[in-house]
Order: sequence, then C-alpha cells, then structure tokens
Amino acid sequence: MTKKFHLGWFMNFTPPDWESQWASPDVADWANGRFYVDMAKSMERACFDFMMIEDTVMVADAYGGTMEGSLKNAIFAPKQDPVPLAIQVACSTSNLGVVATMSTSFYPPYLLARLCSTADSIAGGRFGWNIVSSAEDRAAQNFGLEGLPEHDERYNVAEEYFDVVNQLWDSWEADAVVMDRKTHTFADFNKVHTIDFDGKYFKSRGPLNTVPSPQHRPTFLQAGASPKGRQFAAGAADAIIAVGTGVEGMKEYRDDVRARAAASGRNPDDIKLFFVVSPTIAATEAEARAKVARFAAAPNFEEKALVGISSNTEIDFKQFDLDEPLPADLTTNGERGSLEHFMRGNGAPGPKTLRELVHERTTRGLELVGTADQVAEKMGQAMEEIGGDGFLISRGGRDLSREYITEVCDGLVPALQRRGLMRTEYTTTTLRETLREF
Repeated sequence: MTKKFHLGWFMNFTPPDWESQWASPDVADWANGRFYVDMAKSMERACFDFMMIEDTVMVADAYGGTMEGSLKNAIFAPKQDPVPLAIQVACSTSNLGVVATMSTSFYPPYLLARLCSTADSIAGGRFGWNIVSSAEDRAAQNFGLEGLPEHDERYNVAEEYFDVVNQLWDSWEADAVVMDRKTHTFADFNKVHTIDFDGKYFKSRGPLNTVPSPQHRPTFLQAGASPKGRQFAAGAADAIIAVGTGVEGMKEYRDDVRARAAASGRNPDDIKLFFVVSPTIAATEAEARAKVARFAAAPNFEEKALVGISSNTEIDFKQFDLDEPLPADLTTNGERGSLEHFMRGNGAPGPKTLRELVHERTTRGLELVGTADQVAEKMGQAMEEIGGDGFLISRGGRDLSREYITEVCDGLVPALQRRGLMRTEYTTTTLRETLREF
C-alpha cells in the first residue's frame, strides 16, 4: 500500500516576485497580505497541511557591513509581522493550518502564550507556533540587548521558556468555563490556577486571562539542526523542519530525531519531519532545466544568495573570493545548521568554491527538476527511502509568483494525488490532528 506523506509551505511575509514578467499587477500592495491569502486558498484546495510564515526582526548588514545588500535585494527586509497575516489566512480558509514564527529571545512568555491562545481560538484550532530562539545580534540590539547568548545557551533559555508557556496554557483546566446560568457563573475559579513559576531565566505568576483554545496549546514546529537543536525538537515539536543533503542525509536525520524522541519518552510517530525542497516544474524536463539555468543566470543571483546566508550566520561572505574554497574553520554564533548545510553543498567529496556552493544551494537538499509527474515520482521514491514524513516547499520572496503557486498546487499536487502520495481531502479539525492523521 502506498504511504501518503505531508506537505507544507515555508514562506516569508515579504515582497513576492516584483520584477519578472510573472510579477502580479497588485505587487506594490503586497503588504496588505492579500497575495498570501490567495496563495493560502490555492494551498487549501491542494490539501496542504499548513502554511508556515518565517520571521526575523532586523535589517541585516552582515554582507559587506552595510544594509545595502539586504534592502536592494529585499532579503530579510522589508518583512511584515507574521501573526496578523496568520490570522488573516485563518479567517480566509477552513482547513489549512497556519504557523507563525515567534522568538523565545524577544517575546515575554506571558505575551506569547496569550497571543497563541487567542490566535488558535480565532483559527478554530489550526494555529501553530514555529519555535525559534533567533540567531542575529542585530535583532537582539533592536530589543535593547548587546547581543544574543551563546548558541547552546539560547536552547537552555528556550527549554525553560517552553516550560513556562506550557504551564500558562495549562493554568485553565479544560472544563473551567461552565457558563452556568443558575449560579451566574461563567468560569469556575477552582479550575483556574496561578503557576508561580520561578526559574533561572523567567518568572511568571499566571494564570492566563484567555480561555483554553481548541488545541489548548498551539501546534509546535521547530527546526533543530545542531545536536542541541535536535534534542530540543525531539522533546517539544509536533513537526520538525529539516534540510538534509540527499536522501541518505534526510534518513539519518529522521532516524536520529526519532531515536531521541523515544529516549525522551515520546511516541516518535507523533513527530512529523518536513524536509525542505524547492521543486522546479515545467511541461518538459528540458523546459524545467532551462528555468533553473535562467534562475541561476540572473545578474544578482549570487549576491542574493550570499546576502541571505550572511544574514543567517552573521558572517560577511562578501569578503571571500567567489572562485576560491571557503576557509574550513568558519564558525558562527548564528544559525549553525544553516552554515553547516551551506558549506556541505550537495555532499559530493572535494573542496568547493564559494560560487559552486551558492549554485548547489538551489537544490535544497534534493534535486526536483522536471515535469509534474517526474517530480512527483522522485518525491515518492525519496520519501519511501527516508521512511517519512513529508516535504516543505521553500520558494518565497522575490522568487515567488502566482505562476509558481499554480505549478505546485495545480500541477505537482494532482500528480502526487494520482499516485496516492497525498491526501485528497481534509478529515480532521485541528492542525495537530491533521499532522497525526497518517
């Protein structure tokens, strides 16, 4: 029997394609969110699990030491807040999950717990929180800090943060709201509790002043690449975002996280692994490969890629020669997983020049280039070898157009559905249930 897999989409609330022939006529109004609402409706028609809205809270200046590269190329900035868009999408759909990124480094725990509870109620149980600790000192400086703690220490903070917010969500018992007309009682005060949390990093009295949401707590997503990150994700997440190098690397990651989950007392089947991919689809394989070539031949292709990786890692990649290998001892207090994946390229042995690494990055761990049927077949084969659980489409910002959304939602997805690889209807109510459906 063919095993179904899950599908999500990783995107940013940033300007979509604004300069190609496929740019939308209304692209100047992208900040009103309607482009992404249209996208969400296409995704729901295609039975995606969720739309995940990434976030960062700074204008990066790592590349060349100025903000020029970021603002000129619309990389990381401008970027709107993901939560209002998540609400807009939730109110415009009926089944699609919507996930917003919020940082444990900058949101007070009470504020985040209350916000998530409210959002999940508005979304009817379809809201998710992508848990990040942030990786940029420039972001920390926007909140009055000199910089971020050391990488592993950020996860220590995140673990305690996760404990606080879960206690806050549990501060109302599920049946606390009684709405008893005879006794004129809305909520039973005996079933609403302070948490009196006093930890190393956080203090909170509680309780929340919001009623329990349909999921009681949001669905949790997390991207953990480092050993510390994998351990946190295995213990906390309902779904994990991963970037593997080829099928073998993806399988190793999934097996490792599932072993960590089991060791933590969790059922590994309750955690779904979503591997980031960027398919390119056309009527013929030759046309699809021509698309990739045109994409890579754009005048600012390499600069855009390097601005992005510089922003993630806070390493100035402009200082390196494009036609020389990178120093092998590069380290970062930023996103270590992003740096490791970038420097590994496609995993082939031998030193790589910076230019080669930039171009290999376009495959996003698995080359998916061809017709809808060819790409669907390859995705099915890869998932069979990996063991599960799904893929996360990553095409956003200036590379995202309605043309591409249509190619995926009305081309690739039907090809997957014909093979029995993807659901053809929603059968559950909440996002957590959707993830655990199979």
